[in-house]
Amino acid sequence: MLNNQAFEHRFVDAVSKVPKPEWQQLAGDTLFTSYEWLSALEHSHSVGGHTGWQPHHLVVYYKHQQQPIAILPGYIKSHSYGEYVFDWAWAEAYERHNLDYYPKWICAVPFTPVVGARLLSQSHSNALHQYILDVLQEAAQANSWSGIHINFELLEQSWPNSRLIERLGVQFHWHNQDYDSFDAFLDTMKARKRKMIKKERAQIRKSDIQVRWLNKEQITPDVIYQFYLCYCRTYRKRSGHNGYLTQQFFTLLFAYLPENTTLCCAYRGDNGEENSAFIAASLYLQDNNTLYGRYWGALEESEHLHFELCYYQGIERAITQRLQRFDAGAQGEHKLLRGFEPVYTHSFHTLTHPLFEQAIAEFITTERNQLSHYYQQCQSLLPFKEQ
Repeated sequence: MLNNQAFEHRFVDAVSKVPKPEWQQLAGDTLFTSYEWLSALEHSHSVGGHTGWQPHHLVVYYKHQQQPIAILPGYIKSHSYGEYVFDWAWAEAYERHNLDYYPKWICAVPFTPVVGARLLSQSHSNALHQYILDVLQEAAQANSWSGIHINFELLEQSWPNSRLIERLGVQFHWHNQDYDSFDAFLDTMKARKRKMIKKERAQIRKSDIQVRWLNKEQITPDVIYQFYLCYCRTYRKRSGHNGYLTQQFFTLLFAYLPENTTLCCAYRGDNGEENSAFIAASLYLQDNNTLYGRYWGALEESEHLHFELCYYQGIERAITQRLQRFDAGAQGEHKLLRGFEPVYTHSFHTLTHPLFEQAIAEFITTERNQLSHYYQQCQSLLPFKEQ
């Protein structure tokens, strides 16, 4: 039973159930929980009941007022694909005990393991946090959700003094130390690692591959189609399917967020743009402080092209644009040798079954100790000179 009389709430099954200005006022300058990004997912049918990502966003109001004061973008899940905070072992444990792990409710950006604000609000009082948790726990009981999960939350917007269990992860981000050029960045590295990067970049420059950044006017329907083929090929090679996102998602994304999106593309042939063949691309998004690299793909194999399009071009752009951080996506220890540093990520979980909740808490404690050791190992592999 909800005790706080200051708030009320509703769940909505589409972003469009909240007026765009009201959503954006709470979302601020976030990209991946913006009205535009989440709308593109829904309008393109990349999420929806048939995908196992059923939109179920929580909207909170002050009592008897119409303006929302908080939104928690959420989904009812019937599987654990596309989350990047892995709980397959938890689901298998439920299955061994003849219990249903699905459905569950998750607050996350579908298919995108990016750190950011999950609770969209200009107020972060303990009373509001407690009300939201009470709502979610009551909904979990009423709808037979196995648990509640909040993935890749900002640490400063964490959930203190609650039943939610904090789980750590590790990603690799590049940080701009006020470099004035790519060479200035390379100068901070040990000679061997600096030479490796120069050699990889030189191999691309000496080939007949041309790298071009495309802005909103240059991203035509044909370019989007070629990029989508690259995206599908990557997923087929890695997972045996065409990926989670539809071609329409990318079409809508470039239409909805034209100032924040660009493509870094590779073409084979040096006889001018019209005679070049599109062979690879990486999608980039940019906000005021951070560059995000997403959804690389290639139509043919070419040594070091992945590093060039996904890492080195992104670092150069972050330096040129005076951005503080470059997030090139999850996983990949090979990023360490190229100047990306380990950072902790934070997710929060609770399960409705009390015995499993206790077991998961113990598992996360053990995992945290292992991650601390892994983090230190990653730090030891960084290529920078001794200070």
